[in-house]
Amino acid sequence: MNVIEQLEREQQKKKTPALRAGDTVRVHAKVVEGTRERIQVFEGTVIRVTGGGLRQNFTVRRVTHGVGVERTFMVHSPRIDKIDVLRHGDVRQGRLYYLRGKVGREARIRERRRLVAEQAEGEEPEEETVETEEVGEGEEAKA
Repeated sequence: MNVIEQLEREQQKKKTPALRAGDTVRVHAKVVEGTRERIQVFEGTVIRVTGGGLRQNFTVRRVTHGVGVERTFMVHSPRIDKIDVLRHGDVRQGRLYYLRGKVGREARIRERRRLVAEQAEGEEPEEETVETEEVGEGEEAKA
């Protein structure tokens, strides 16, 4: 391990959430105004995650009063107080730039659901189960 890798390891945060495109997050960022420092919350949808290690960053998009605002954050930045993942989105792409052209209901993202077997111990299983009837070729004419 060289010196640069060692310095990067020291500067990385111990616990960071696993972020993916489509997740809805609430980022608590420190903002400096003159001599005062306060925490500002930015909530929106992650449209991309790039880089790795200490250089990992993510872009969050939100629409307020009809105006889309995107902001890019470094995951391991000291300016980030904490990152809360509110929902995990179910998307097919790694970059959600197409959301820039969508408004309202078109910009919705489905929520990613875990299977009951994958849930951690101690959690209650989700009530939502999908039951489908399989109809054979011969049964279609009868029904």
